[in-house]
Amino acid sequence: MKRRPLPIAAALAAAAAFLLTACGSSDDAKDNDKIAGADGKSSSASTSPSASTNDATRPDLTLPSDVQETFEGWKTGDTTKDAVLADAGRAQTAVTYSVTQGNPNSPALAFYQTGTALAGSQDWVKSIVDADLTYSGTVRYYAAKISVFDKKTAGVSYCADESKAYNKNRKTNKVDRIPATSDSYVLYSTRLELSDKGGWQTTKLESERGNKTCTP
Repeated sequence: MKRRPLPIAAALAAAAAFLLTACGSSDDAKDNDKIAGADGKSSSASTSPSASTNDATRPDLTLPSDVQETFEGWKTGDTTKDAVLADAGRAQTAVTYSVTQGNPNSPALAFYQTGTALAGSQDWVKSIVDADLTYSGTVRYYAAKISVFDKKTAGVSYCADESKAYNKNRKTNKVDRIPATSDSYVLYSTRLELSDKGGWQTTKLESERGNKTCTP
């Protein structure tokens, strides 16, 4: 098992890191089926996901001191889009948090993901935990693009730089610092829906390692 694999892959085969193509939906598909930022509008400011409504009810996502996630360009200035982007980022952090906690059924993961996205993430977290692994290092998320389809559905695509993120043995704390390759860069395409709790949940997630959109 090598560099941090994608949580969605486990929906197809546990402990196997094969990838889904981040193509979004077809041109004739309805907006409710879209998962990517089809309008091509990128966020601009460099920041971490900002706080939003109902923060008191949100689960803890505090990561260990040797695990960091940064979000570049994660604000647009539009209230709705920024709320979507913030929860899209938290959905990723929830996966990392669940791995570091050793709990594939963590409330944090179920709060920010649902549907096939949640099922895949839970399976993948379990495979990592069962292998006595966790994470160490930094993941950088950037180049976010967002489309708000209607009041309750949106799509976000973004890149992840995992070149400084590594697997760590949970028992020995040994970090596997393998060299970065083009596969260290991932393009994500996601679909989110507004939940009855007021936050945006990731319902679908597709990804592609080594996509030229994200590689340096």
